Amino acid sequence: CPFFFLIQELLRVMRTIDDRIVHELNTTIPTASFVGKVDAGQTCKELYESLMNAHTNRERIIKNCIAQTSSVVKTLREEREKAQDDVALLKQLRKEQTKLKLMQSELNVEEVVNDRSWKVFNERCRIHYKPPKSQ
Repeated sequence: CPFFFLIQELLRVMRTIDDRIVHELNTTIPTASFVGKVDAGQTCKELYESLMNAHTNRERIIKNCIAQTSSVVKTLREEREKAQDDVALLKQLRKEQTKLKLMQSELNVEEVVNDRSWKVFNERCRIHYKPPKSQ
């Protein structure tokens, strides 16, 4: 993941759907007095699919970055064992280890964001739409 900070910005933008879920539900799911005017089941289904897609894509990006960075860290560790006096190599190793820890933290952030979104989704859509059992 050579462009770590761009990845973080991309994740922030991709989390917009989760950040706006309450607003989205408030503006699209009808209250009792407007029940006949909007197809709440279809709206919830579309929102469910959007959330699933967003969560899957973000998780894939994060895990891909973790795998790439882990590989770089492993290689640098092996090189470091051969050249223990190489200060530049040590700095690069530490930099990559820090990046790896930050990406692992992003995975934790992702879990919290997803849990919050699903809780809100389920509170508002449970009577209108039943998601497949995979969630």
